[in-house]
Amino acid sequence: MSDNQPAKANVHNLKQVSAIWIIPIVALAIGIWMFVQYLNSKGPEITIRLPNASGIEVGKTAIKSLNVNVGVVTKVKLSEDYSYITVTAQMNSDTERMLKDDTKFWVVKPRIGKEGVTGLDTLLSGSYIEMQPGRGANDKYHFVALEVPPVAPADAKGLRVVLTSHEAGKLSVGDPVLYDGFTVGRVEKTSFDINSKQANYQLFIFQPYDRLVRTTSNFIMKSGMNVQMGAEGFNVKIGSLESLITGGVTFKTPSDDQGFVQKKQLKHYRLFDSVQDYHEKMYDKHINFVMLFKESIRGLKAGAPIEYRGIQIGSVQKVPLRLPTSSEGFTSDQIPVLVRIDLGRVYNNLDEGTLDDLRANFEEEFKSGLRATLKTGNLLTGALYIGTDVYKGEKPEKPLKYDGYDVFPTKEGDLAEVQKQISMLLNKFNKLPVEDTLNSMTATLKASEKTMKSAERVTQDLDRLLSQKDTQTLPADIKASLKEIQTTLNGFSPNAAPYQNLQGALAQFEQVMTELQPVLRQLNEKPNSLVFGDEKAKDPIPVGGRK
Repeated sequence: MSDNQPAKANVHNLKQVSAIWIIPIVALAIGIWMFVQYLNSKGPEITIRLPNASGIEVGKTAIKSLNVNVGVVTKVKLSEDYSYITVTAQMNSDTERMLKDDTKFWVVKPRIGKEGVTGLDTLLSGSYIEMQPGRGANDKYHFVALEVPPVAPADAKGLRVVLTSHEAGKLSVGDPVLYDGFTVGRVEKTSFDINSKQANYQLFIFQPYDRLVRTTSNFIMKSGMNVQMGAEGFNVKIGSLESLITGGVTFKTPSDDQGFVQKKQLKHYRLFDSVQDYHEKMYDKHINFVMLFKESIRGLKAGAPIEYRGIQIGSVQKVPLRLPTSSEGFTSDQIPVLVRIDLGRVYNNLDEGTLDDLRANFEEEFKSGLRATLKTGNLLTGALYIGTDVYKGEKPEKPLKYDGYDVFPTKEGDLAEVQKQISMLLNKFNKLPVEDTLNSMTATLKASEKTMKSAERVTQDLDRLLSQKDTQTLPADIKASLKEIQTTLNGFSPNAAPYQNLQGALAQFEQVMTELQPVLRQLNEKPNSLVFGDEKAKDPIPVGGRK
């Protein structure tokens, strides 16, 4: 039995660790050290929200800042509602101080934008995510990527202003901000406030151009091409190539600036649609009138100027306002036009008068003959405008109101007078014996036609006569005859013998006539003296008286 019992083991405590454990202990220490180093070099993990995963590859797409790798994309997944994607990125260890609440991310890829073509280097290397480090006070690890690169860093030196408008979509991110045609800033952000129902456009003005923005500055939409048609005709303005493609915004300061340099960030300004809108909005104080015209208002548009002897004092608001009814006391041939007279256009200095003063002045001028007429602003387009002037001899009109507005007296303008004159001229023309005149003209034309035919026959006969040989030799015969006449006339010159003989004969004839004068006198006294002789009468003897 004693042989089957197990032998009792002798147990002794070891006094030292076996050398075999050195290797695993060293390996464990190295592993712990490497894990700590990995954790230290790993950096924070962030998520970035993107609209899509175009150009994003897990493990390849890098995150860069100033073209230096600061992280890499580790995971891409869809959102729960499949409307966007979430990118998980592992950042480097020294980037945690860059991840603040104002840090921005955007995807860099080939892009044709307002500043030209960018991101061409990604055609070979692939797209990457650019990071703009923030300088905020709070750390942040979840971001929403921008659709386009930011205009300026958060700490950039310059001025940020906010423009407000009642319409959205007027400006886009990246649109230029111009001053006298020079680009001095960019549109940085756009948003729409639901509560105020206004669109907000945040601009960034680069330094040193921020000193150009003053408290009295006005911001106006700048389109590449502005075409306006009015009473003055067409007005075309073309801006720079960039503004021609994308548009933009410009700002200007009044010449009589009384403001100061704007130093407050995110100061709100109003955005005007055009220069004309800017000038119109400057005249907030105005009086509304209704003008009733009996002639055609075709060509009169809203915005047409109202002038007093060439000086604009207001503008047309609505054409037509509302057609009158018979119960209102106005005839249906009167077309109402709503107009406004601006206080700032009548008085250069608003301190010179108020709206009540302006209304009282117009009431006095109405009594003096102030009237409004339609005038032609452009013959090509047919645009009309309203001219006002004082016409002597106009009867004062009773003050009237139309639809709650004071009525501005009117009179027929030059256009209506011209139309009347043309109508009268046409009536006179219709009364003329046009048919008889036309018949007489027809008969005259027929007689003229016969005369022309006779002249044509005479011309033909003359051509035949001149074409004969005898007619052609006639000039030579006439020339010979003229020579003979010349020779004959030369024979009667004072030195020629025939002339001398003729002169002697005339002298003898004169002598004979002198000698014949007594005979002729005797014959005149006594015609029969040649027969009975010439007995001279004896002198009478006086006889004595009787005794």
